[in-house]
Amino acid sequence: MQRRKFTYPIYLVLPALLFFFVFFIIPTFEGFYYSFTDWNTYAPTIHRIGFRNFKELVQEGILPHALANTLIYALFTTILLNLVGLILALALNEVKILGGFFRTIFYVPVVIAPLIVGYIFKAIYNPTFGLLNKTLTMLGMGALTHSWLSDFNTALFAIIATEIWKDSGFNMIIYLSGIKAVNKDLLEQARVDGASYLQRVHHILLPLIASTFTVNLLVSMISSLKVFEIVLVLTGGGPGFETEVINTFVYRKFASGNWGYASAAGFLQTIIIALITFVMLRFLKKREVSL
Repeated sequence: MQRRKFTYPIYLVLPALLFFFVFFIIPTFEGFYYSFTDWNTYAPTIHRIGFRNFKELVQEGILPHALANTLIYALFTTILLNLVGLILALALNEVKILGGFFRTIFYVPVVIAPLIVGYIFKAIYNPTFGLLNKTLTMLGMGALTHSWLSDFNTALFAIIATEIWKDSGFNMIIYLSGIKAVNKDLLEQARVDGASYLQRVHHILLPLIASTFTVNLLVSMISSLKVFEIVLVLTGGGPGFETEVINTFVYRKFASGNWGYASAAGFLQTIIIALITFVMLRFLKKREVSL
């Protein structure tokens, strides 16, 4: 007897696929086309100019600096998000009372819009009235007060700290779900055999949740490479261009009417993210197998 095939799930995903095609696929290919043109607000016609936009991006000097800032931001953010998220997950896994309450508290910042988080921390970092400097002064550490967002040496790391506060809860939830799925008998047997807590975590728990590391590291890296709203609100890319990232660079070029030039910068960013993601995925998948 021939089995009946059910096709209704396909119909259910068609609206999402249509939305994805119209608002992502089409704009992506249009951006690719316009990155090879002189499309701007000052000329009535559009001309194809080959790779001139990409050549000017390299020669201008600001984009390489923005790229360096983006990579520094992504590196520190990815490492710290996963480190803090893992520590929180391990700690909450041991909490027997009010565990759900603490999970909610740590996860709440994740659902707050980045623009709102940016405005909150802009007030916190205010050199005169900000909570951070006020707290340092109250604790007798007034010498540490600082213009956090105006100093070339601290602006980028102040933004990184803001991102850690906002998104650590996401990584925590992913790690915690992986930890909860581990067979508790393995950990209990290791404890009975005399293994310390750190030994159980290092030799049993972490290898068994390797797939969660892959998910968290990839999501954190991709999200960090696309950072925009928090930087725009906190510093706008300043002081100078010290915290300029690729997306704030693209935003400024679009705002100035150089749309083809901005499209080229955005397309270059897409290539960079795709290459980094591909390399990371290959490495992490191989590590999963070896573990």
